[in-house]
Amino acid sequence: MTNVSGELVFRRGKKVGKAVYQNRPLSKEGLSERLFALLFSGLVYPQIWEDPEVDIEAMQLAEGHRIVTIASGGCNILAYLTRSPARIDAVDLNAAHIALNKMKLAAVRHLPSQADLFRFFGTAGTEHNSHAYDRFIAPHLDTATRGYWERRNWRGKRRIATFDNNFYKTGLLGLFIAAGHRAAKLYGVDPAGIMATGNRAEQRRFFDEYLAPIFDRRALRWITSRKSSLFGLGIPPAQYDSLLTSGDGSMAGVLRARLEKLACDFPLENNYFAWQAFARRYPEPGEAALPAYLEQANYATIRDNIDRVAIHHANFTELLASKDAGSVDRYVLLDAQDWMSDVQLNALWSEITRTAAPGARVIFRTAAEPSLLPGRLSPALLDQWSYADEMSRDFTARDRSAIYGGFHLYVNKP
Repeated sequence: MTNVSGELVFRRGKKVGKAVYQNRPLSKEGLSERLFALLFSGLVYPQIWEDPEVDIEAMQLAEGHRIVTIASGGCNILAYLTRSPARIDAVDLNAAHIALNKMKLAAVRHLPSQADLFRFFGTAGTEHNSHAYDRFIAPHLDTATRGYWERRNWRGKRRIATFDNNFYKTGLLGLFIAAGHRAAKLYGVDPAGIMATGNRAEQRRFFDEYLAPIFDRRALRWITSRKSSLFGLGIPPAQYDSLLTSGDGSMAGVLRARLEKLACDFPLENNYFAWQAFARRYPEPGEAALPAYLEQANYATIRDNIDRVAIHHANFTELLASKDAGSVDRYVLLDAQDWMSDVQLNALWSEITRTAAPGARVIFRTAAEPSLLPGRLSPALLDQWSYADEMSRDFTARDRSAIYGGFHLYVNKP
């Protein structure tokens, strides 16, 4: 088991490094990239931080579609199954995310009921989740995935035991949110206080009176001016630079605007992303909206379709290179292109264009507001796609996760 775990660390670090490294190792930028790759080699996203409802609408996802997506925390994959696509190929460079996705699929298949699935992934402080893993999930996992979840830390606890407490407080993202709560409390503000508001007007008042002033604090502005401060959001150095262009010239200003959208633009009862950010948990059933895969109404459909998903420890371009021409209907890139050089971007879109079925759709998000393709992608490739400008702006406004500057939709020309 130790050997397997060591191999996972080596392999995931190597794959992430290939995606991130753009500068010489001993340069300031190169050192920053290597620190990010080291941190990103572990679990980053315990849940995905893109809104699958927006994805499904933008893709016009329907029965029979063939999808290639980035896996991340896996909530998106399970949400897509509610539309009964023919196949979902999910890729990720991070072996921790691969292990999480494989375990999620096995949990949907083999936990006895929807209530058991919700206890495992939807609640905090359920001490017998690790026992449910041993009895129902572990026997159906491959050796590498079991090795990941059953590896013990210095206290002798297995990694799967995080599900006995609050799994969503783990990973880089969970630690980043926790650090934000601690920073706010140093200034006398408890971000969880927004959960006591009763409507959007009260949410706005709480943000303006308590949260917004924190971003004017000198210490916070200094900390967020360092690229490493956002590694916990999974934002590499190159994406930090892109993100900085979308605000008032300061990262504190950018973060303030994104938190304002999360806190103010959607009713709390409709936004489980806000629940995770402020309450540090998902709502209970009936309390507020849940991720699609945790809703009782979707359980039977998702379980019936679960065998349509394949998980790949590979990058997007590599996987597409193995597929036939015209064999993919929908592509979900998340924000991965923000990491890419022009060479990588053109290689990716060469494979997207080759494998795209008639009318194929590509969706992705960017840290900054505009699409990054014009001026970087070869005109010979870009001219084969139509950009849905007005729809993209509408989807950006309706993305409840609120942390991206732009949502973008491209449609393959007839």
